[in-house]
Formats: sequence, C-alpha cells, structure tokens
Amino acid sequence: MDEQKSSDSLWHGRFAGGPAEALMAYTVSLPFDRRLWEVDIRGSQAHVRGLGRAGVLSAPEVEDVLAALDDVRAEFVAGTFEFREGDEDIHTAVERRVTEIAGDAGARLHTARSRNDQIATDLRLWTKQAIAEVAAGVVNLQQVLLSRARESGEAYLPGYTHLQRAQPVMLAHHLLAHAWSLHRDLDRLFDAYRRLDVSPLGAGALAGTSIAIDPASTAEDLGFASVFSNSLDAVSDRDFVAETLFDLSLIGIHLSRIGEEWVLWTSEEFGFARLDDAYATGSSMLPQKKNADIAELARGKSGRLIGNLTGLLATLKALPLAYNRDLQEDKEPLFDSVEQTVLGLAAIAGMIDTAVFDRSRMAEAANADLLAATDLAEHLVRRGIPFRQAHAQVGQLVRRHVAGEANLRDLAVAEIGPDCAEYFEPGGATRMRTSPGGAGPSPVAVQIEMFSARLQESIDRLGQLG
Repeated sequence: MDEQKSSDSLWHGRFAGGPAEALMAYTVSLPFDRRLWEVDIRGSQAHVRGLGRAGVLSAPEVEDVLAALDDVRAEFVAGTFEFREGDEDIHTAVERRVTEIAGDAGARLHTARSRNDQIATDLRLWTKQAIAEVAAGVVNLQQVLLSRARESGEAYLPGYTHLQRAQPVMLAHHLLAHAWSLHRDLDRLFDAYRRLDVSPLGAGALAGTSIAIDPASTAEDLGFASVFSNSLDAVSDRDFVAETLFDLSLIGIHLSRIGEEWVLWTSEEFGFARLDDAYATGSSMLPQKKNADIAELARGKSGRLIGNLTGLLATLKALPLAYNRDLQEDKEPLFDSVEQTVLGLAAIAGMIDTAVFDRSRMAEAANADLLAATDLAEHLVRRGIPFRQAHAQVGQLVRRHVAGEANLRDLAVAEIGPDCAEYFEPGGATRMRTSPGGAGPSPVAVQIEMFSARLQESIDRLGQLG
C-alpha cells in the first residue's frame, strides 16, 4: 500500500509504512461486522453526548457530529453508504465517514474510547436485539403448538419409549411437551438478556481513561440496565456470547427433536400427519415424493449450532486479560446461530401450523391391545396385588398373546375379569391417564389452561425486552 492508504489506518502514527495486503486480508472483519452499523451508530451517538457532558466537545460540535452520524445512518438505510479500501471494520468505516462530513469535530469522535469497549458495546446491543427476536420466534412456535393442542380435542396417539409403543397419550399432551421445553428455552434467554444488559462503554482499551467521562450516563442513554465495574473484565468478557450460543444450541436441539418426530410422523409407515404443500419439497427424480425437508434441516442445523458454541468456547479457553484479537472470532458464530435459529423457529411453526393430522391412523395405532398392558397391571394393584406380581402376571398374558394363543383382550377378560374389558375399547386406555400432569383428557384440559397462562406471562416478559 502507498503512504496515503497507510494513513487511513487507525494506528498509522506509530508505523513508518502501511500494512501488508496479507495482514489486511487476514484480519479484516468488515465483511461480517458491517451488520453492526446500526448499533455502532447508536453507541457513537451516546458517546458523543457523553463527551459533550464531559466538556470535551462543545455544544455546536456535539450537534455537528450527531448530525453527521444521522447522515451516515440515512446512507446505510438508503443503501448508499460507500465502503473504502481502508475500512478495516464497521467502526473504522463509520468514523471515517463522520470525519468526512463533520471535519475536525468528527475526528474527535474516538476521544476516550477504544475499539475494545466500542465493539463490546456494539455486540451487547446487537445481542439484546437478537435475543428479543429469537424469543419472539419461540413464543410464536409455542402459540402454534398451543393452538393445535386446543383444536386437537380428543385425538390421541401412541406414546413411545425407545421408539416402541408404550402407552396412549392425547395429541394435545404430546404437542405441549414440546411447548414446555420451549418455555425453559425462553427462561434461559431472559436470564441471558439480564446478565448481558451491562454497558462496557467507557472501559477504553483496558484501563479506562483520564478524561472525565461518566460511563453510567452513557449506559442509561443506551438503555443498559447497569454499567461495568471493572474495565479489564468489560472489554474481555464474552460470556454473554457463549451463553447466548448455548441457549440457541439447546433451542436447536429441541427443534431437532421435533424434526425427528415429524420425519417419522409424515412417513407412510407412521402416517400420523400430512404436510401442506407449501411446507414440503418434492424429488427431482421421484414423482411421488413429498419430503419433510424443514424437519430434516432442523436435525442437521442443530449440529451447526453446537459447532458454533464449541468453537467459541475453544477460542475463549486460554485468553489472558484483556482484549485479544482472538475475540474477533466471536461474531460470525453468533450471527450465524441467531440467523439459523430465527429461520428454523419460523419454518417449524409454519410446518406444524399447516399440517393435517390423521386422527384415525393415530387412534388405530394407539388402540393396539398391548398398549393397555400397564392399565391391566394397575388394575390388579387396585385389587391389592403388589405391582411386581401384577407386572409379572400381565407379562405372562402378553407372552401368550405374542405367541399367538389369543388376543390380549380375551386373555385378560378370561384371566383377570370382564371389568378390565373397558381398557381395550377405543380410547379406553387413554382415558385411564388421570394423574396430574398425565396424558389423559382430564389432566390435559388443566394443562392447556396452565400453559396458556404461562405463555401470556412470557409474552408480557417479551414486551419488556423492547
């Protein structure tokens, strides 16, 4: 690079020559951190107002720089902002353009600030927005699950352990099982939001500044709940990124579980649900195919989210205080995980919302005689027989049924008594699930109302995030 280009760098005064092209190519972050432009401008505006309060900038200078920052924002919104070759990152680009517009006043923008506390501030502001967006997507999926649970009525299907039919459950109960796991995801997101809601602006490069700034006032200006207590920790902390990536990974795992079930449910072998054409794909070769690609990608992308988390943890594991350039690697995994999670939540919600359940196919599978086996054992328990003995007695009946001697219903009626025949009626075993939190009609009706109340609480908390 020539001397003119080297003078564009933020450190050119210390160096006799410009940076090598290989250095710039390897260290540049603008291709991915440019998406921080909005929060970078917001942080700069708060910093300018703080410099005005500290007497570093006069009132006219504050107005000039704020106006220049507004102009830069307008250029980004309009898509007319022009990046230059010397723009190493979004901070450099914004400051360079502000200086072009506001002159010497713009050149004072970086007073009492380092890119270390600047990027920490930007990333916290961006992550707050991202958590709110992800949380909104979680709530939307929960609303779909609740709506489908309400409208499912008396529909029931087999519940599974080890992917083997175990006991029948209400369809609403199964859908709400996923909704409850998403409720825990929301709790984690809200907790992560609370911990990251701390402003690092004013920490400087690592040790603060000799200029009489007031970090508390800029924190309040930016809407942070509190301000940093230790400047070293403020510029080096990326716990909030790791925590957010963990939360997103677990959401991804929950979506993956849903996806696995829907791959099975929409297969010809299960046939419990049919996908709407808008939420399925076909085959380039096989005309009959209707594929659950959303469900499959939910499984696949969960590995990507886990990889983003483990990659960042490996980056952070041995960093000394305070800022190190390794921390540049925090943004791409965060941006990717947020984007994929938001897309996945919307796609899964649409898939479930538009699908058609085959209630007769579900009921046929759930009404199989073997699924009443536990009810037979509990029937004997209510007669005073110890459970292990009851379990063994019913197990013998099952073995005789499997051997082809007779169907389980006839064996049970003959060996246990005619009063157990009701368990084998359509939906009979499902109606036996009466314990609180259980899978039968009565406790599920209570659960639906309970979850509805919890969901409203989550919506209220979501509104508080802004």
